[in-house]
Amino acid sequence: MIFNSKGQVFIARRTDMPGAGGPLSEGTWQCPQGGIDKDESASDAVLREVFEEIGTSHVRILAEHPEWISYDLPAYLVGRALGGKYRGQIQKWFALLYTGDETDIRLSTQAHPEFDAWMWIDLKSLPSRNVGFKKPVYERLAQDFAGFAVP
Repeated sequence: MIFNSKGQVFIARRTDMPGAGGPLSEGTWQCPQGGIDKDESASDAVLREVFEEIGTSHVRILAEHPEWISYDLPAYLVGRALGGKYRGQIQKWFALLYTGDETDIRLSTQAHPEFDAWMWIDLKSLPSRNVGFKKPVYERLAQDFAGFAVP
């Protein structure tokens, strides 16, 4: 979860989820996230994923969530989302501070970008901006990382 100096959270609109609809539509908004490669630490993975997904290395780790947080996919997405191979995810979350400026965020660094738009929002509105089955994850993170949401 990336915080700016105003205490707001970075979210981006996905282009590859069912119902996202692609550019210029109302898609699914979320915080950047990704997998941990073999022999990679969680802290190295979060920095790599931020660079891969939003094209910047202008972040600093503030905290690592003490627990792994999981969610299950709803039945209608099992076999379709997450490459059709998984029923959910177990995630390790970090609070990051964004140290760059707006021009340092580049969503088009990959051949097939994961996101097509981004914005900063207040942490308290994060759970309601996300897809329903991930809402409990974002509610938990909003509570646990609330201390970073102050300027």
